[in-house]
Amino acid sequence: MPENSAPFTYPEVGATRTTMPDGYHRFSLRRPIGHGRELFDRTATHILDFGIQKGVRTFRYADTETAQPGTELTVVLGLGPVGIISAPCRVVYVLDEPDRRGFAYGTLPGHPEIGEELFAVEYDPSDGTVYGLIAAFSKPGAWYVRLGGPVVRLIQRWFAHRYLNTLPTNS
Repeated sequence: MPENSAPFTYPEVGATRTTMPDGYHRFSLRRPIGHGRELFDRTATHILDFGIQKGVRTFRYADTETAQPGTELTVVLGLGPVGIISAPCRVVYVLDEPDRRGFAYGTLPGHPEIGEELFAVEYDPSDGTVYGLIAAFSKPGAWYVRLGGPVVRLIQRWFAHRYLNTLPTNS
């Protein structure tokens, strides 16, 4: 991480890789998207190129073309094509395993929430099924998110479904 980079807004950095911490709203959405190693590889490229964020039009900027540990990016939150709130993030880690690829980013100061989100693809070698995975833990970081309460959690789940809908399929 560059010396002038802001710190993450939460202490449990990297926890989407293992056990998500208590004290946060946690969720995970895993859905089959098709079959085959080719689809797995294509989906991994889509995810690592910020294709999920671009596909739902939340991507504004990243300082690298593909996700790498330390990459700083900004996503925008809003309604429809209008991005109202800039949300700065940093890539915490990149998964590059034979049957699991993707990345997680964590929130930086100025993001309306506090936490981390994982975007991944998984391959089941036993039957060739490819799964898209979104997992996150978060809590309000701004007054308006606190005020939104359960509605904000519904919006997060709605976005997770939209993220998975951007993934390539073959079925």
